Amino acid sequence: MANASDNLVSTAWLHAHLSAPDVVVMDASWYLPADKRNPRAEYDAEHIPGAQFFDLDAISETESPLPHMLPQPEKFASIMRRLGIGDGHKIVVYDTKGLFSAARAWWMFRVFGHSEVAVLDGGLPKWKAEGRPIEDLPPAPRQPRHFTARLNRLLVREGDEIARALETGAEQVADARSPSRFRGEEPEPRPGVRPGHMPGAHNVHYASLLNADGTMKSPEGLRQVFEAAGVDPSRPVATTCGSGVTAAILSLGLSLSGAPEGGLYDGSWSEWGLQDGPPIATGPA
Repeated sequence: MANASDNLVSTAWLHAHLSAPDVVVMDASWYLPADKRNPRAEYDAEHIPGAQFFDLDAISETESPLPHMLPQPEKFASIMRRLGIGDGHKIVVYDTKGLFSAARAWWMFRVFGHSEVAVLDGGLPKWKAEGRPIEDLPPAPRQPRHFTARLNRLLVREGDEIARALETGAEQVADARSPSRFRGEEPEPRPGVRPGHMPGAHNVHYASLLNADGTMKSPEGLRQVFEAAGVDPSRPVATTCGSGVTAAILSLGLSLSGAPEGGLYDGSWSEWGLQDGPPIATGPA
């Protein structure tokens, strides 16, 4: 799409291609409940010109008791069609934190077979810091467009698959949560969820993949972060976190580092950490 990775584009690239007919920009901002922020209201107040809003909670399996689980392919395709987003579009996703929730949208598009998708490196903070244009207008309506959704199961992991990987070592498991949450030293943000981590998982805090300005580290820098956490990027890695959002930052980082394609545990700790869930561990990895 743009640079060597195809999964990451610079603010300069997006600015130069903002009016290209095949480029679609989406604001995929999302916050933890404790942040007490409204991503839709913030999008309405300011966004990159022409950007659509990607609502992580609405574009999900809303019948599931777990937060923002993947929807059925038909639902995803229907929502994208109504937004005028479909086959042949190059999609660029960003968020208001720099890089937090945009990677989840990137992963979802790829799960449903749309590989022409990239994350904006540094997100809205970098875009604004460089004095690039923003607007508060609704995007111009788009004509409905066909979106072919084909579920790529290779990019998704279920709880039993993670349990098997931890038992056999066939796939490494990297947890993107903060070290204190991983060690079980602070309560989980969701009620009824036990603190701790999966026995045998490695802790790779998502923030350790980012530079101070919210951009991703270099491929070599990313490999060093994973290796320092005991993860071998040349072997398969499944990613997990609290609810499947920041795990996607690890998946993006692994992709940029040249690692083999791995899966993301959609239920993540919101499922594993339930009171009747599998065994957990506390303390360091």
